Amino acid sequence: MEIKTVISCPLGSKCEEIRGDALHRCAWFIQLAGTNPNTGDAVDERGCAMSWVPILLIENSQQQRSTNAAVESFRNEVVNASNASQHLFAVAAGIPTLINT
Repeated sequence: MEIKTVISCPLGSKCEEIRGDALHRCAWFIQLAGTNPNTGDAVDERGCAMSWVPILLIENSQQQRSTNAAVESFRNEVVNASNASQHLFAVAAGIPTLINT
């Protein structure tokens, strides 16, 4: 016996339905195109925005980690440049420094 899976709206609504001569569509029924952050597969699907939230949160976290790495790298470059500048000014002023370059 095969069990059929039926996905229903927790709000008790339908994403799209034809009533009379008009197509009634939920405002949360959206099209999402991009790459699935879990699998790397291309995604171009329509669905409820609420059902996309977990995938979008994962993608957001990945982007934040990437941004964090770039900011940390930039910070390290700024610290190195600052140390070099301080050493240069100290040498020019004749002040002994702990950094020997």
